[in-house]
Amino acid sequence: MKITFLGTGTSQGIPVIACNCDVCKSLDSKDKRLRSSVLIEDETINLVIDTGPDFRQQMLNAQVNHLEGVLLTHGHKDHIAGLDDVRAFNYVQRKAIDVYARNDVHETLKNEFSYAFAVEKYPGVPEIHLHEIKNKLFKIKELEILPINVMHYKLPILGYRIKNFTYITDANYIDDIEKEKIKGSEILVVNALRKQKHISHFTLSEALKLIEEIKPKTAYLTHISHIMGLHEAVSKELPENVYFAYDGLQLEL
Repeated sequence: MKITFLGTGTSQGIPVIACNCDVCKSLDSKDKRLRSSVLIEDETINLVIDTGPDFRQQMLNAQVNHLEGVLLTHGHKDHIAGLDDVRAFNYVQRKAIDVYARNDVHETLKNEFSYAFAVEKYPGVPEIHLHEIKNKLFKIKELEILPINVMHYKLPILGYRIKNFTYITDANYIDDIEKEKIKGSEILVVNALRKQKHISHFTLSEALKLIEEIKPKTAYLTHISHIMGLHEAVSKELPENVYFAYDGLQLEL
């Protein structure tokens, strides 16, 4: 299974137009982050977790030419706003794209993209087939996917474990029962927004504490605000088996 980080950033922070910080001026490509998303490739299956505003560019960057499904973590705009662009895959594959999410996210999608779910659809709108995820193992073709319930302040959202890979974003609390699902992961990806306390996201120290508790072989940090600091500089503060993910990073499992 191959994992590609399509984006590792967030909408949190000062808009670039109003910012003159070292990260915004950095020439290091690892400091240039699109909104958080990953591509999972397993044999003939291509899955994307989250379709933020940068989805189209991410598909072009990764040269994705077919897509079997989309897994959504939650319904916030920075994780769903690019869903309209699945229409390109509709055209090429000549079928609807399967989108897997909690029922509350379904309702958000129907509001945000009402034209895609209208009784009388305008020609060319995205064709989306919604599947409800509950808190139990499910399959896409032969690939098993285990949802992990986490909290984004007061909003329940989903992380996912696929084989020995676990992906969690936008969390700031995970209860002990759900942590048991993560244990044994070879690769753990978890959000770390910044060093300062935040109401709905793990900070760097909180993410490192979770990693120390779970004890994966390797861990990667994602959903990183530019407030975190320069990739090269802050990477030196991380434990030996923990890394900042960056856009375009590929892992094999």
